[in-house]
Amino acid sequence: MTGKEILLSAMRNQATTRPAWVPFVGVHGGKLLGVPATEYLQSSDHLVAGLKKAHELYKPDGLPIVFDLQMEAELLGCKLHWADEVPPSVVSHPLGTGGSSDVPDLDTSQGRFPVVRKATQRMKADLGDELALYGLITGPFTLTSHLRGSELFLDMVTDAERVNHIMARATAIAKRAADFYLEDGVDVIAVVDPMTSQISPDHFVQFVAPYLNELFSHIKAWGAFSSLFVCGDATRNLEVMCRTSCDNLSIDENIPLELLRRLAGKYGKSFGGNLKLTTVLLLGKESDAMLDAIRCIDTGGSKGFILAPGCDLPYGTPEPNLQAVAQMVADEYQRQVARTSIQVSEMESFEDLVLPDYPNEEAVIIDVITLDSSACAPCLYMLDAAIKAVEKADAPADVREHKIKSREGIGYMCRLGVEKVPSICIDGQVRYSSVIPDTDTLARDIEERFRHKGRS
Repeated sequence: MTGKEILLSAMRNQATTRPAWVPFVGVHGGKLLGVPATEYLQSSDHLVAGLKKAHELYKPDGLPIVFDLQMEAELLGCKLHWADEVPPSVVSHPLGTGGSSDVPDLDTSQGRFPVVRKATQRMKADLGDELALYGLITGPFTLTSHLRGSELFLDMVTDAERVNHIMARATAIAKRAADFYLEDGVDVIAVVDPMTSQISPDHFVQFVAPYLNELFSHIKAWGAFSSLFVCGDATRNLEVMCRTSCDNLSIDENIPLELLRRLAGKYGKSFGGNLKLTTVLLLGKESDAMLDAIRCIDTGGSKGFILAPGCDLPYGTPEPNLQAVAQMVADEYQRQVARTSIQVSEMESFEDLVLPDYPNEEAVIIDVITLDSSACAPCLYMLDAAIKAVEKADAPADVREHKIKSREGIGYMCRLGVEKVPSICIDGQVRYSSVIPDTDTLARDIEERFRHKGRS
C-alpha cells in the first residue's frame, strides 16, 4: 500500500499494517530551505520545495499544503504581525469593541490564496498519488475570535445573538476556504479550531457544534475527509467534540491519548496525535523522539490512528528528531530495539533558574506560560487577557511571557508546577490553567494579591 492508502484507511477508522504518519510541516519547511517564514509563506516555489524536502526526509503519509490560521483573517481585515520563525499573528480585530457584526465574503483570488493554490496544484500533480494532501482551514470559532477579539468571551454570556451571527458568517467563510482546497483535489480538510479548548462543554454545544456539523457535512458532500484539529487542553470538551460529524479528531500532548482513543472508538472516529512538540521534538534528542513515538504508537493501536504532533512543527525542529520518529513508524523491529536499549533522559531540575522573590517584589508578577503567543491563538488571547487586566487593575503588576520553545520557558513551567499551556501564574502560583479569564476577574485577582503583599 502507498502511504496515502494507509492514511486514508486510518481516516476510515480501519486497521492499518503500520501507523499512519503526518508531520504537520508549516514554517518548518522554510527552515529546511534556509528561508524565513516571511518568505516561505508567500512563495509557491518555497512551499513546494519545503514540502518535497519534508517528504524526502520524513517519509510521511500525508502533509498539509500550508499551516497558517491567519490567511482568512488577513482578507477579512485583521492586521498581521510577521516574524521570521512563526506564522503571522493577528494583532487587530475588526469586530472588536465598538465594531459592527458585519463580515465580508472571502475572496480567494486575493491575499496569499493564489500562492497556496499554485502550491496545491503542483503538489497534487507531483505527489498526489502517493501522499495524502491536507487543506488546513481556520475553524469558525477561532476565526470569530480573530474578528471579535477577547470581547467574544463576554459576548457568549451577554450577547448570544451576536455570537451566533458572527459564527454563521465564519462558517460560510470556512466552507469557502474548504472549497478552495477541494477544487484542487485535496484528500483531507483539517478544521483547525484551537480556541475551542478555552470554552466549556455547554458553550461548545451551544455556539460551536452546530456550525462545525454544518461545515463537516459540506466537506463530506465533496467526498473528502474532515478532521477536527484542536490544540491546548480541550480534555473537558473531548466527548462533545467526538459527537460532531467529523471523520477524525487530532489533539496535542495536553490531552491523554488513551482517553481520546476510548472516546473516538465510542463514536466511531479515527484519531490522531499526540507527539510532544517542544520538550521532545524541538528540544529533545533522537532517543527522546523515538521513545515518544513508541508511546503514541503503543497507545494509539492499529485501528484508525494517525501519528502526528499536536500542532505545526516549530521552525527550528531538528531534522534528526523527525527522522527518528519516521524510523519508528516504518520499522517495528527498530521499535522493539528502542524499547530495550534507550534510557529515558532524566528531566532537568532547572535549579540554576532564578525565580523572582515573589512575596517581596514591589509589583504583582503575572507569569504567562505559553507555547508562543505569536504563533498560538489561545496563547495570544491568554497573554492579551493578562495585559488588559494589568491595565485595568488598581495595583502595580508586571506581565512576563515565558515561551516553552526555550529552556528558560520550560524551566519556568517546571519550577512553577504548570501542567497545561497556556497558563497564568500570579506571584508564582498557578491561577488559570488553559482557561482564559475575563478582564475584570483577573484584575480583581491582581488587586487581591497586592493587598496580601501588605502594600495597599
